[in-house]
Amino acid sequence: MSASAATQMNRWQDASAGLSIAGLLLPEAVAYASIGNLAPQAGILALFAGLLCYGVLGTSRFAIVSATSSSAAVLAAAMASMLGGTAGHRLMLMAGLVILTGAFFLLAWLARLGSITEFIAKPVLRGFSFGLAIVIIVKQLPGVLGVQPAHGDVPHLLAGLLAGAGQWNGSGAGLCAAALLSLFLLRRLQRWPAGLIVIALGIAAGQWLDLPRHGVALVGAIDVRLAMPVLPRLTQEEWTRLAELAFALALILYAESYGAIRSFALKHGDAVAPERDLLALGAANVVAGLFQAMPVGAGYSATSANEAAGATSRLAGLVAAAVVGVIVLTLLPLVALIPVPVLAAVVIHAVSHTLNPVSLRPYFTWRRDRLLVLAAIAGVLLFGVLDGLLAAIAMSLLLMLRRLSRPGLSVLGRLGDSHDYVKLALYPAARAQPDTLILRLDEPLFFVNAERSLHLARTLLEERAGPLRKVILSLEESPDLDGSSVEALRDFAAFARQRGLALALARLKEPACAVLQLALRDMLAAEAGPALLLSELSVAEAVRLLGGAAPEK
Repeated sequence: MSASAATQMNRWQDASAGLSIAGLLLPEAVAYASIGNLAPQAGILALFAGLLCYGVLGTSRFAIVSATSSSAAVLAAAMASMLGGTAGHRLMLMAGLVILTGAFFLLAWLARLGSITEFIAKPVLRGFSFGLAIVIIVKQLPGVLGVQPAHGDVPHLLAGLLAGAGQWNGSGAGLCAAALLSLFLLRRLQRWPAGLIVIALGIAAGQWLDLPRHGVALVGAIDVRLAMPVLPRLTQEEWTRLAELAFALALILYAESYGAIRSFALKHGDAVAPERDLLALGAANVVAGLFQAMPVGAGYSATSANEAAGATSRLAGLVAAAVVGVIVLTLLPLVALIPVPVLAAVVIHAVSHTLNPVSLRPYFTWRRDRLLVLAAIAGVLLFGVLDGLLAAIAMSLLLMLRRLSRPGLSVLGRLGDSHDYVKLALYPAARAQPDTLILRLDEPLFFVNAERSLHLARTLLEERAGPLRKVILSLEESPDLDGSSVEALRDFAAFARQRGLALALARLKEPACAVLQLALRDMLAAEAGPALLLSELSVAEAVRLLGGAAPEK
């Protein structure tokens, strides 16, 4: 096949994929707006902003940038934390939040912070996504069952629903169950717009059965008007509060987006450009905020649907935007006739993939970070979306500090006739040097563990039986040293000198070596007394240097 023919075929595949996913994206945009307690047009305008901006500036050929379930839920939680006001003022607050979210993306792009998602541990993120899916599903139930509890948090919401069980709307529950079953059955036909088909069937059923007469609500009229972009007029105090919320929203959005982009890039061997995606996501959110739309990101379900539909480039997203535009211009009045239980089914189906416990199983199999996963899930359910995530992140940092604060110190010995020095506790065949104590710090040295680690080193030095003339301390796990660590090492060097021991600090990285040369300058310059050696060389070479032999090249 010629290059031109292959290009033409790829364009047809992109056009077909765009047509297919448009049927998924429009219902989801309306559904996600309902999660955020916003009018449907906020989700539709966000869809246009995400598809067009990422289609022009993005890098992934599969990523679909639009409103997502998590961004909608976080937006709802963030807006609930703000003081009340008129509907217009709250819309301005929402727009300001989305603009600031985009601004944080752009600042991260300028600072080349493509690895910012590493601040959230993977177990925390997966537990958060699992708990968030439960929250989103539970909050769809009042619209399905026709019961509105007084409180919106998950425990009180479930209690209120159970208390009002006698008032449940059976028609709404049955319609939601039927729509959900249809969505799962149609999902196997990947090139079919399952969401659009179920929405169409729901509209037909609503008209045929006259659902409003049975107490089943409809979406209602949608007014999508493209007004001039507006910068919200807010007080400095409101901008400050929004900036705090926008930082958390940007972190969650980018973690979700980069996870989707990276997973499909690895699957197909594509390159990733995190900084470029920060630019694309920043522009998309700024544009969305200026038009009073929802925050946008690359959702996994939409991106997966785009890949399954056969997309080969970002053209598929641009085609989807064009198709959605045609639907909005011609069929928008029909969207107003969507029954709310059907829309709830679309939401539940969209987040159902995150409820798969398979993604959490490895942490329980490995017996690592299980507490973090459970804490993230419980935090979201008990404390809400934002507070729960922040609590889980705080716990992950505390557990990390707790682990690193434990002084890890190994005594090394020589294995056979080789130059390998290994941990004596793990290799019984290894032998300690006759007059040399070789220690290795197994954790990075920093202010939390410096004093305890070097106190343990002093204890081992004092307990060493037999004559001792040399001490070697390997700092290979410490790429750099803070002030507390430098002071602790200086005290340890002075302790060794007082005991008449030659000390070598081995396996130093360049930043650590540079600061220690400054801190120990007086000891290095002393003509009398045992030698203090600072070296980037290995332990074996440090042994030879202390013994007077030249290191092997």
